[in-house]
Amino acid sequence: MRRPKLHCAALAAILLVATTSRLHAQPAATWVDKTTGHRIIRISRDPDTTSLYFYRNAFTPQGDRMVVQSPTGIAVVDLGNWTLRPLIDRKGISLLFAGRRTRRAFFATRSRDDAGGPFAIHAVDVDTGVETRIADVPGGTIASINANETLLVGVVTLAPGRVNPDGTLKEPGQSQTTRPGMNLYAESRADGTPYTYAEAKERAVHRRLIAALPMEMFTLDLRTGKRRVVIRSRDWLNHAQFSPTDPQQILYSHEGPWHAVDRIWTVRSDGKGNRLVHARSMNLEIAGHEFFSSDGQTIWYDLQTPRGEVFWLAGLTPSTGKRRWFSVPRDLWSVHFTQSPDGRLFAGDGSDSEMVAKAEDGKYLYLFRPRPLPDIAGLRATNASDLIEPGILDAEKLVDLRAQDYRLEPNARFTPDGRWLVFRGNFEGAT
Repeated sequence: MRRPKLHCAALAAILLVATTSRLHAQPAATWVDKTTGHRIIRISRDPDTTSLYFYRNAFTPQGDRMVVQSPTGIAVVDLGNWTLRPLIDRKGISLLFAGRRTRRAFFATRSRDDAGGPFAIHAVDVDTGVETRIADVPGGTIASINANETLLVGVVTLAPGRVNPDGTLKEPGQSQTTRPGMNLYAESRADGTPYTYAEAKERAVHRRLIAALPMEMFTLDLRTGKRRVVIRSRDWLNHAQFSPTDPQQILYSHEGPWHAVDRIWTVRSDGKGNRLVHARSMNLEIAGHEFFSSDGQTIWYDLQTPRGEVFWLAGLTPSTGKRRWFSVPRDLWSVHFTQSPDGRLFAGDGSDSEMVAKAEDGKYLYLFRPRPLPDIAGLRATNASDLIEPGILDAEKLVDLRAQDYRLEPNARFTPDGRWLVFRGNFEGAT
């Protein structure tokens, strides 16, 4: 049964990290979306303010503060009144994540560079602004911190100078630049005509995959400073993330064109238990943009059977082996899905017509209510508990993003109380 509209509206209120390039006009601080009827609040008026990637924790353990990257460093948002204040006013640093145990944000002393040299990791108290240097990293990228804040996990490409900041391959004449929150790919065919952005990105990712550069996934122990190699590989390792509850469990991906890789894996921090989460059963089947549920019990991911044709939000509970797949219509497919802290709702950040779903009208922020499909006439198959549990996502449009440049992916996330969604916007100009 659909919940009352008033309750849904309370759950589906929207928050925006966005600014305008029309610097002569002050944008509204809050408004109601004319298409969806939902309220939007703008947090930042500073161009190039960006929220963290969708699975990187941005919130204090008490759920009262959120950290964002500002054009001059790091800022803190009060989730009670949406005010934003500077935390660190220093350029050249990279916000990584917030801690799940302490009221600290963690940052690197340089921007991301998978093949760069040594750098340091610092922690800063979100209330006092006191900084502490906590680790020295010989190279690579730090991706996540574990639930009790004792381990960092990162990846490094052991081929200095061979990769771009996003991990793709550096090649003479190949253009790949970055702006805050977005990667910009460009490439032309032999006849001089340009590939679409999506095609250029696909080709860049493919070149990086077949280069088979040596890589390591590693942990750094914040108590001892010890660096430990978790995995050595010539596969492209990416998206490493610790479980929000199990301090030793890591979820990561084998990056590349999704139809060409077995993408989603888990491994323990000591390197044991390296397991594939989803094994494809058809050619062109893809799975990716994986993330943990807030209780750490389920791994959710985008599944397509085959790519670009049939869409699912799929989940695996590793402790039981139970799988749940929710059907997603083409126009509702989203670059990233996310789940509310209580596990009752999902959200998606939509997509444009160039992306894998080729959606005709998909540029919206969506709220999804999962609806498992019941047995027919009360009759249940004898082995039903061993099978995938199918369902449907009932959708509600939250924000009209038809003016969004989707090279900046909105990366929606729920606030800890489940009442708001935070996302990145450039539909008025700057990020």
